[in-house]
Amino acid sequence: MIDWVPVRKGLYFLVGAAVLFAAAAGFFKPGAPVKVEIPPGLSATQTAQMLKEDGVIGSVTLFRAASKILRADRSLKPGLYYFRKSMPILEVLRRLERGSDGIRIMVPEGFSARQIAERLEANGVCKTYDFMRYVERRRLEGYLFPSTYYFDANQAPAQVAARMTQEFQDKMASVYDSFTPKPALTLAQAVTLASIVQREAYLESERPMIAGVYLNRLKLRMRLQADPTVQYALGYWKKELTVQDLKIDSPYNTYIHYGLPPGPICSPGVMSLLAVLRPADTKDLYFVANDKGGHIFSETNAEQNAAKAEVRKSLERAKKDGGAADSPQAR
Repeated sequence: MIDWVPVRKGLYFLVGAAVLFAAAAGFFKPGAPVKVEIPPGLSATQTAQMLKEDGVIGSVTLFRAASKILRADRSLKPGLYYFRKSMPILEVLRRLERGSDGIRIMVPEGFSARQIAERLEANGVCKTYDFMRYVERRRLEGYLFPSTYYFDANQAPAQVAARMTQEFQDKMASVYDSFTPKPALTLAQAVTLASIVQREAYLESERPMIAGVYLNRLKLRMRLQADPTVQYALGYWKKELTVQDLKIDSPYNTYIHYGLPPGPICSPGVMSLLAVLRPADTKDLYFVANDKGGHIFSETNAEQNAAKAEVRKSLERAKKDGGAADSPQAR
C-alpha cells in the first residue's frame, strides 16, 4: 500500500513552493506609483481585495495563500503605504509586516479641533495655525471624526480635514440617516449635543442618562448649564471652574444662554451620538459628579442639593483619609 502521508507532505511542499515563487516573481513588472491607506481592523482577505482594486497585486487568492504559508496573515499592519502597480506579493507582504510609510495620528474621542491641530503639528503633518484657519473658516469643529489616521509629512490642511470629515460622513452621518422615524434633532443639533455628552460622561453607560437630562432641560427651556461648554469658551478644558468662569461672555456659555451652543465643542464618538438619538427614558433634570467617576441623577432641585451634600461629605472623608478628591461638578 502507498503511504500517503509523505506524498501529501511532498505535495504541500510543492504547492507552497509554487505559491511563494509566483508571489516573489510577480506576473508583471512593477508599474506606476500608487498610494494606499489600509484602515485598522481589516482581515488579510479584505486587505488583499483593497490592494487588488488599487492594482497593487494581481490575485487575491495568491496573496491570501502566500500570507497563510508565511504566517503573515495576522501581522499585517494598517497605515499609509506607497506601492507600485503589479508588485510582487512577497514584497507587498514584507512592507505590510514592517508597517506604515505614513505618520500615525490617533485622534481620541472628545478632542477639540485645536487639540487635533496641535497633535498634527507635533507629529510634522501640518501647522496648528494653518489647520485651525481652515477648520474655523468651514466650521468643522465636531466633524473631524475621532479615529486613527495616517498622513504624509507637511500635508495640506485641506487634505487632512477632508480625510477626517469623510470618516465623519461614513461613521456618524450614516448612523443618523439610518434612524427611522427621522430624529427630532437635525444632524448638526445632534452632533452639538453629542459633543457635550462626550465631554461630560466619564462612564459610557451614563451617556444615555446624561443625554436624557439635557434633552429634558431643552424641552422645559431650562439652561443646560453644561460645564464643558464653559471650558470650551475659555479655550481649554479647565478642571475646576470658578464663579467668574461661569459668567464668561460667550455664545457657548450655557450657564447664561438658553438652548444649544452655536456648534459642537469637540469631536464626539458614535456612542455619544447614539446616546442623543436614543436617550434614557428619564424625568431627571440634574446630575452631579460623584467620587467614583460617575454621576448621581436627580429629578428635583431638592434631590440635587441633597446629592451634592452627600458627595461633599464623601469627598471630605476621602481627604481626611489622605486620598485626593475633586469638588463635585453639578448640573
